[in-house]
Amino acid sequence: MAETINEPQGTGPVVTEHGGEKPEHVSAIHLISHSPIFYWWPVWFFGFIMAGITWAMGDKVELGTGFWITVHPNSILGLAYTLIVFFVFLVTNMSLRGLISYMVIMFGLFIVVLFAWLGWWDDILFIIPDIHIYMNLGFYLAISILTFIAWTLSFFIFDRLDYWRIVPGQVTLEHLVGGGEESHDTTRLVFEQLHVDFFKHYLLGLGAGDLKMSMGGSSAKEYYIPNVLFADYKVKKIQSLIKRKPE
Repeated sequence: MAETINEPQGTGPVVTEHGGEKPEHVSAIHLISHSPIFYWWPVWFFGFIMAGITWAMGDKVELGTGFWITVHPNSILGLAYTLIVFFVFLVTNMSLRGLISYMVIMFGLFIVVLFAWLGWWDDILFIIPDIHIYMNLGFYLAISILTFIAWTLSFFIFDRLDYWRIVPGQVTLEHLVGGGEESHDTTRLVFEQLHVDFFKHYLLGLGAGDLKMSMGGSSAKEYYIPNVLFADYKVKKIQSLIKRKPE
């Protein structure tokens, strides 16, 4: 979907990062481009869950003389966490946009049904217990804490050092560190939301999306703004905002 900016007008509250909006009108929209580490939240989220399960239900295992670690007796826990990390790694490093992502989903469902019809799932599930993956409590805590710290610093600090601010009649790239800004008139601005990657944007991004702004006129430029939270919501609000005239 592409939206051409014409004759902005009006005033009102600011649309925040989390999609919050005060009543009446919108006076500015902030677009924050997040780093790919934003999609890695399942690694620390499920890591803490695995750590809690291991702490509550794990067994003490002695390694060497007088050195004990806590390990859950069921290897399924370690296998599940390995698959979660692999899925996040795969999705964040492969782009499956638009129709391709839905084709992958349909192919996956076809494989599930095919294996069930051939009776292969019993054999596969029988093999799984022989895949022994054990992770101790210290591993779950270490990987979860480190990933959570990196995710938090990126999401709440580093990603917000540069952002786009759209107001009636003007769009500005603002830099919090070092000062300075880059402003453009919105008369010939084309705002476009790119095709959605179902796995990354919906499953991991919870509604994130990639946006593109194209500047028309003599100083034609294009700006790519990836990983914007609530992309659909922001596009609709920008569409409403650009119809108003600046005061």
